Amino acid sequence: MPSPASLRDSTQIVLPSQSLDGLREQVTSEFTVSIVETDTNCRIIGSPLEIKAVSEYLSRQGVRLR
Repeated sequence: MPSPASLRDSTQIVLPSQSLDGLREQVTSEFTVSIVETDTNCRIIGSPLEIKAVSEYLSRQGVRLR
């Protein structure tokens, strides 16, 4: 049985909030994900396939992923 941490890692990306400046609208319009923001971080939540696609997209845009 997979661990909760590995499932969480495959269904979300956690970034500093400013990492999505200028990209938030493109991410939410092109991918089926939700973005939850706190004061310092944002979480992009979606299916493992969507998270992989968003991760690749953000990398192409120069966003460093944790």
